[in-house]
Amino acid sequence: SNIVQGIIASILALISSAVLIIVPGSIHQVNAGEVAVVKIWGDAREVRSAGIYFDGWISHKYEIYDCKVQQIPITTSAYSSDSQPMDIELYVQYQIQQENAMKIATNYGGLDMLEGRIQTVSIERMKAVLSRYKAEELIRTRNTISPEVEQSVKEAITNDYFVNITTVVLTNIDFSDAFEKSVEDKMIAEQEKLKAEYENEKAKAKAEADLEIAKKEAEAIKAKAEQQAEAQKLLADAEAYALNKLNETWSSLTNEKREAILKKQFIEQWDGKLPDTMVGDSFLKWITDTLGA
Repeated sequence: SNIVQGIIASILALISSAVLIIVPGSIHQVNAGEVAVVKIWGDAREVRSAGIYFDGWISHKYEIYDCKVQQIPITTSAYSSDSQPMDIELYVQYQIQQENAMKIATNYGGLDMLEGRIQTVSIERMKAVLSRYKAEELIRTRNTISPEVEQSVKEAITNDYFVNITTVVLTNIDFSDAFEKSVEDKMIAEQEKLKAEYENEKAKAKAEADLEIAKKEAEAIKAKAEQQAEAQKLLADAEAYALNKLNETWSSLTNEKREAILKKQFIEQWDGKLPDTMVGDSFLKWITDTLGA
């Protein structure tokens, strides 16, 4: 009886242990934003979405695929077209096509293999793009190279990869300190040269503008002088004409009329004072006759 009870107790203990191991191991949870590829004895059979499932813990294996955007950091080295070595940092962001999770498991065996393939292709395409540029060009335009690398990677990651490439960012291109210093010094020298050329062109333009202004001022002064000369000439011509007319008129008068005009002007302009010194009596007689007239 005791032996039977011991055997029963052992069996119950074994069953309880098996239940404690099998039941929790057979409960599978798939969270929101994930899918699970269910493999039965290693063979991918179906895809399950978010939820809790009960399957045999020995026969069924759940491989969880995160459907949110994933990021692959890449650090590698490359060479420019002029054989300058450089260290590269690159980030590739992708999102699996949830409806093709079974194909990812079948063709690649899982996300780890798929990510490794994406990383390899991204490095190859990135090196191909950078190798088309000289090192100095890359330093000058490193901020504009990233879109070209992204386009090349997206073209290479075709539908056979069952993912969508969302972003490819070339975060850093690092050359040796000595090389970057030499390029920086060259760029500074070119900038200073361009600045000097700009200042020379600016000074030349100002000198030309000043010369043009001086020419216009000189032309204005010349025009004014010509106008003044013309005015003086017209005035002189008018005076000469008036004098000529006056002479003609005076010449046409008789001596009596001339004498009368002179006497009239003398009377109008005389202040009533006689000269202190007079020679002869002719002038005094003329005045007397004039005043008497």
